[in-house]
Amino acid sequence: MSAKTKTVKTTLGYLLTLADQYSPRRFTRKSLNSIFNYLPINSHLSTSGQPTEKQLSSIKAAGYEVIINLAPNNAENSLRDEAAAVHELSMQYIHIPVNFFKPSERKFALFVEAMAQSKDKKIWLHCAANMRASAFLFRYSRDILKDSAAEAKRDLDKVWQPLGVWAQFIK
Repeated sequence: MSAKTKTVKTTLGYLLTLADQYSPRRFTRKSLNSIFNYLPINSHLSTSGQPTEKQLSSIKAAGYEVIINLAPNNAENSLRDEAAAVHELSMQYIHIPVNFFKPSERKFALFVEAMAQSKDKKIWLHCAANMRASAFLFRYSRDILKDSAAEAKRDLDKVWQPLGVWAQFIK
């Protein structure tokens, strides 16, 4: 599947998460694999779109210790109080709200700091649709971990092909 097709899939899938949140019918399940745009990176890091509260329990059960959320609290599919839900599960919660239309170097620096503070822990990185998260992780892999751009881009391409401000942000 091409990166452009993945971008369309991610956008449509995001709309389904909205339907799930605002509909009395639930389309998602509790398992990790059912979390929107779930992408395991390695044994200590996974990324995704917004998990549900039930899925947070599955994340905890899978051994994750830290949740890093890059979506603002006002994202349409955000949880009412994700910080409280994560703390109730005895996990660490780091919130770095990134405006989708204005990703910034300051927010990236906060993200790098959060990753450094959590380096010995199992991390779940998410945002609303795994677009912010995958772009931040691409830059982190390339610029901080010094992975090749091609290697870092493999995971990014599984989610989307950044456009506009996001294409500029990852350059």
